[in-house]
Amino acid sequence: MTDFGMLRSGSQTYRIADIAAVAGEDLPRLPVIHRILLENVLRIGGTDRDASVAAILGWLANGRSESEIAFQPSRVLMHDTTCGPALVDIAGLRASLAEAGGDPNRLNPVLPVDVSTDHSLGVDVFARPDAMVRNMAQELTRNGERYRFMKWASQALDGVRVHPPGTGIMHTLNLERLASVVTTLHRDGENWAAPDTLIGTDSHTPMINGIGVLAWGVGGLEAESVMFGMPVTMRVPDVVGVRLTGRLREGVLATDLALTVTERLRRIDLADRFVEFFGSGVSALSAGDRAVVANMTPEFGANSGYFPIDSRTLDYLGQTGRSREQLALVEAYARRQKLWFDPEAAPRYTETISIDLDEVEVSLAGPRRPQDRIAAGNTAEALSLGRSTATTDVDRADPPANGAVAIAAITSCTNTSDPRLLIAAGLLARKARQLGLKPPAWVKTSLAPGSPTAERYLRRSGLLDDLEALGFGIVGYGCTTCIGNSGPLAPAMTSAIAETKMAPVAVLSGNRNFPGRVHSQIELAFLASPPLVVAFALAGDVARDILRDPIARSAAGSEVRLSDLWPTGREIDTALARARESRDYSRAYDAAEASADWAAFEAPSTALFPWDDASTYIRRPPFADFGRGTRLGHYAATPLLVLGDDITTDHISPAGAIAANGEAAQYLVARGENPHDLNVYAARRGNWEAMLRGLFTNKSVRNLLGPDLPPGQTILAGSGERLSLRLAAEHYEKQQCPVVVVAGERYGMGSSRDWAAKGVALLGARAVLALSFERIHRSNLIGMGILPLRLPADHRPQELGLRPDDRLEIDAPFEALKPRAAVNVRILRDGAEIDRFVGTAAVETNLECETLRVGGLLPLILRRHSDGPTEQAGETSIERATTPSI
Repeated sequence: MTDFGMLRSGSQTYRIADIAAVAGEDLPRLPVIHRILLENVLRIGGTDRDASVAAILGWLANGRSESEIAFQPSRVLMHDTTCGPALVDIAGLRASLAEAGGDPNRLNPVLPVDVSTDHSLGVDVFARPDAMVRNMAQELTRNGERYRFMKWASQALDGVRVHPPGTGIMHTLNLERLASVVTTLHRDGENWAAPDTLIGTDSHTPMINGIGVLAWGVGGLEAESVMFGMPVTMRVPDVVGVRLTGRLREGVLATDLALTVTERLRRIDLADRFVEFFGSGVSALSAGDRAVVANMTPEFGANSGYFPIDSRTLDYLGQTGRSREQLALVEAYARRQKLWFDPEAAPRYTETISIDLDEVEVSLAGPRRPQDRIAAGNTAEALSLGRSTATTDVDRADPPANGAVAIAAITSCTNTSDPRLLIAAGLLARKARQLGLKPPAWVKTSLAPGSPTAERYLRRSGLLDDLEALGFGIVGYGCTTCIGNSGPLAPAMTSAIAETKMAPVAVLSGNRNFPGRVHSQIELAFLASPPLVVAFALAGDVARDILRDPIARSAAGSEVRLSDLWPTGREIDTALARARESRDYSRAYDAAEASADWAAFEAPSTALFPWDDASTYIRRPPFADFGRGTRLGHYAATPLLVLGDDITTDHISPAGAIAANGEAAQYLVARGENPHDLNVYAARRGNWEAMLRGLFTNKSVRNLLGPDLPPGQTILAGSGERLSLRLAAEHYEKQQCPVVVVAGERYGMGSSRDWAAKGVALLGARAVLALSFERIHRSNLIGMGILPLRLPADHRPQELGLRPDDRLEIDAPFEALKPRAAVNVRILRDGAEIDRFVGTAAVETNLECETLRVGGLLPLILRRHSDGPTEQAGETSIERATTPSI
């Protein structure tokens, strides 16, 4: 058996880890994902290499494995609001290392790190020609201090490259510019070819799976460990195969397929599992279609939504300006390594489901979760509105009522990364414009593509003028409405909400619609394709069957239905062919990278960041040090929060606008900030004081410890006093009283933000007990030293009847912890046992056990980079593991 071979492509010869030679007849039976993992462990080597190879090949026996492997990606991808806290952590770690007598320069990334600047752009101005210029100017003004800090990091840390505002959304940037599919490396004096792999600090990182790049999302803490040379350690993963057959019908778009896949896959448990698409239907999907589906991976709950490499991949690489030499290398490598997609192949999978593309219909998802797919015409029923008078009267003389569309946003990498979907929206806008249609005044419209290239192909097709005529001019290149940076509502809508208490909705081409995420005044939202967003904007409400009822009246007085506006597949493809120019991509990105505003930012040039105690954006975090020891042990804890199902990271640690009447606002205003422009929580993640005060303040959060408890509050044990979580945590810390959080199903679903775990750690939680955890948040909790503990299925928090004075006695000694260990729990009331059960430690690997034993990933990183002796995990007594000072 020869582990390594040679590959010739063009005039170049490359060394490769020869997985075909190693796996032999087993290779075609392996999922393509496992073939890539096999290549990784072969090429990276190490003392566990042979065991890892055997574990991957041994997985075939049962389609499952308990064996661990180490994975080392070739690069890391971050965005400004996840890199912010990560880089603040690194600055804090460098300071702690220097104070301990170490060399801070030892904390340097060992692999490339790309940072996009996409999560801070707000839609302050819309539907006017200067909207983009004004929004970007406001972004730079609000976030100047953060951006200067990011620039310091790019100068102080090796390999960190920041892409400035205006370069688009990280996943679109990755698709169009950064990803190579097959990468080349120089090692030991030789040139190597290998799969392009990465991890990203955003849950939608798997979008790049659409062109055959294996990647998944992680929390910022895990990314920090990888940056400093620690591998991603995981069990050989389960892989669920999704067999696609048929082809999409006329009028059905990639968005409709993505929502259907999300609905279907959410029905099964995909926690810590990978998904791979196979079957003849894959060949009927373009790379753009595949990327839209893969983007929704966190919404269907998996690590990946992987599509293997094929001719569609090469088409996309050529269309986006990659060189012929790169295309040749991708094909040669993929074919040699058996990574090239075979529509007839049926590898071994842990589990298999089938989806017939012919059965996919025009769809929406909502009004509260992305997995709640409905037929596009069923919005009124989903909201229990009944049919509106607008179904017969389309003159819209009345003010907006329940179900009126407050926001219609073409937003998010999910759909704007696929040019075909934007072209479809432009064609619908053209037909509507020709009929004299416009959205009513209460609808806030916006177009925020994922790439600066979009402006070029929309303008070349002539469709940008049509979109602008309907209010869908480009407001900037960033996530905007999809992450809650939607800006103020239209005045007509604001007045209607204030005067009538009506319940508006949002329609957006994004990936999440959790209550309050899009806008604090909007509880209900529907996810839709870009052309449907335009159609609902024209209708002005969702209280109709958009597929059949009239949506507006033309300038000539006739009723207009969606069928009058919807473009055909041929129209879309013809317009796209006319619009597309491969040279646009490099030109657009080069122009954006050459930002004069970004170049003008001045930043410190020191190895240690100069902290400013007066800053309201960048503060040294109290947890970026050697730590206080493990939070494991045997203890009796007070429940700080008892929560229901579907508590998202938005609920735990908000990302949207900071409410003027909240504790975080009071803190910021007291330090001189403008009470009328406090920015968004996502921009404040470098200031732990501000973030701590925003925890669990989403108005949808219900703390079951007491009736009518306002969000962000709890009931103090012993006194019955109602206090903010921060003040209650301070009290419990002084009393040396441990606390825990109890929750229901899917705790931590949504964004990858590690602040949802950091905040809970600052509140002093030693464990979170939940019926189930979303993968990334589970990892983030472990990264902060908090034990994620799965409750038995018959112990729903809503039915436990926990009271503020109850105690949960947890037996989780650090020396006994192992993956998926049983943990005994007793519930005590007035000193007497009222219940006992066995929970399961939601810990998957030995590295995660080690992380919990030392108190978290940041102390672990420091221990591994420290010159001097450090305390071992077993030497830390449980009595010393107290709440960090807050």
